[in-house]
Amino acid sequence: MTDPAPSALPNRRAAEICRGTMRLLGSLGYTGITEMSLANYRRADIAAIGPSGDIWMIEIKSGVPDFKSDSKWPEYLDYCDRLSFAVDGDFPQELIPPQAGLIVADAFFGAVIRDAPESKLPPARRKAVTLRFARLAAARLTLAGDTGWTPGEDTLTSPLP
Repeated sequence: MTDPAPSALPNRRAAEICRGTMRLLGSLGYTGITEMSLANYRRADIAAIGPSGDIWMIEIKSGVPDFKSDSKWPEYLDYCDRLSFAVDGDFPQELIPPQAGLIVADAFFGAVIRDAPESKLPPARRKAVTLRFARLAAARLTLAGDTGWTPGEDTLTSPLP
């Protein structure tokens, strides 16, 4: 097997960090979805909802160049109760700003290294973000259930004679 091209490594690393972070979130009672667009036209790498309805957004950084080239993360703060960065174990943790939490993850699991400061969303914003989350999750579930379907004898409707 050959090594992946250098340009593929950050994407693979980001996917591994995402997988481990999603597993961590599940163990903490959160349900997450990836790539959720926000009303300000930004897209959160992971948006998660906790058992009490709190909203946690996670920005994945595959390395220092990815972190330094992206300064839009403060624009997520208005759409969540807390924001964290998820990075791999080699990432220099001192780069993560104090306004965000820190998760270190690999493809198998993750750990919260520093809790994110909490700032409660106003009720109307919480409702809007939660509704966006629910509709996106439902749309993806519908699409997944529809993938690969072909009509056959076991369909719910029969063809006209």
